[in-house]
Amino acid sequence: MTNSSSITQFLLLAFADRRELQLLHFWLFLGIYLAALLGNGLIITTIACDHHLHTPMYFFLLNLSFLDLGSISIIIPKSMANSLWDTRAISYPGCAAQLFLFAFLMTAEFFLLTVMSYDRYVAICKPLHYETLLGSRACVHMAAAAWGTGFLTAVLHTANTFSLPLCQCNVLDQFFCEIPQILKLSCSHSYLRELGLVVVSVCLAFGCFVFIVVSYVQIFRAVLRIPSEQGRHKAFSTCLPHLAVVFLFISTVMFAYLKPPSMTFLTLDIVVSVLYSVVPPAVNPLIYSMRNQELKDALRKVYEYTFFQH
Repeated sequence: MTNSSSITQFLLLAFADRRELQLLHFWLFLGIYLAALLGNGLIITTIACDHHLHTPMYFFLLNLSFLDLGSISIIIPKSMANSLWDTRAISYPGCAAQLFLFAFLMTAEFFLLTVMSYDRYVAICKPLHYETLLGSRACVHMAAAAWGTGFLTAVLHTANTFSLPLCQCNVLDQFFCEIPQILKLSCSHSYLRELGLVVVSVCLAFGCFVFIVVSYVQIFRAVLRIPSEQGRHKAFSTCLPHLAVVFLFISTVMFAYLKPPSMTFLTLDIVVSVLYSVVPPAVNPLIYSMRNQELKDALRKVYEYTFFQH
């Protein structure tokens, strides 16, 4: 039994004890990480270089790629290093920093996804008011609000979580520092304060989710009234990927943070955490570019200019 004042490090979950499996985990995570770096890096470069993509939708997608790059870079390299060097340790300050940055970027990403649904709603349902409602200043303010909300939320959660007395041990049943896993180590009822904050945050997230669903109900009603099949296809191609990303993100986060402690299944917890922390940053670029002809054309231009321009 230890208390938080004597804890200098935490022990993260090891995916495997056998050296061969540790190296397999390293190479698997390395592949996912490189895919995320490449995909998001290409989107950032393409949007920055092609002036035709300097529109609100792609401005928000640019922000999403930055958030994805940051969030995956916070947890994947540390997990890879632990597998490569056969260790489980993360320092107390390192754990606090990881939790803060991950909460910051994940919260900002969700609020940004909400803003992106509003952008699609205005573009399809109120096209005549698009430039008025989503001018450059309004877009910057909405993106800044998403980043700012993420920062304030992360400050509150990190301060609350690491002010708790920890006396169960220093072993986390997760491959990164996650709020529910640290709450399990608390030996006082003051953890209810942080638990309450988590519930409030998830309720706010659910409110955003309802806003997104209502927006898309209106969007699909408007799209189905478009007489042109090509127009309907273009509208669906920009909306369906966003809806898929939102659904995956929300469902896995809510399960991870709201499930009762009695429902603790180690394998399930790991799978869910991978689905909301590792998979979205790696697949978002593919989802957004695969059904978006404008982005595919711009990517092709960047590729041709880079490799065939003399």
